[in-house]
Amino acid sequence: MKKRIILSLLSLATISFIACGGDSNANKGFDNSATGGAPAPEAAGTAATPTVGEYDPHRGEGKWNEENVKIAGLDKAMASKGESISQTKCMSCHKVTDERLVGPGWKGVTTRHTPAWIMNFITNPDAMIDKDPELQSQLELCLVRMPDQSLADNEAREILEFMRKNDGAK
Repeated sequence: MKKRIILSLLSLATISFIACGGDSNANKGFDNSATGGAPAPEAAGTAATPTVGEYDPHRGEGKWNEENVKIAGLDKAMASKGESISQTKCMSCHKVTDERLVGPGWKGVTTRHTPAWIMNFITNPDAMIDKDPELQSQLELCLVRMPDQSLADNEAREILEFMRKNDGAK
């Protein structure tokens, strides 16, 4: 009986760990013509432009920056696609409210972080968690590292647009 319980718990833990996976690799769907986005609040003493090799807490770690993530008005079609993708890849660990499930809730995330930071985190979570003090603190609360969802660039952008819609962007 004990073996059956232990085996069941191990199976449940394994399923929970891999439940958020995905492997799409298409890269399209960016609007690079507009400007905007909600900037993260500046921390006291934070340099505006980090030197090479220095972690930028406003941009994160990855290929996304203010040059290649431009935000205009809400793109409802992208937000709809992002909602669908997030139902498959994100909502087993996150809620759209501020309530924590496994990971933190998404409410207000686009007001706390820049679009580039969000894109870098959802496409490059391991490097971000290793370097970002805020994410390291979040990991201490959640106790589970966000898995790499293997999001294509357009999927990450669509999820960002859904997050914006969730936060009331028009």
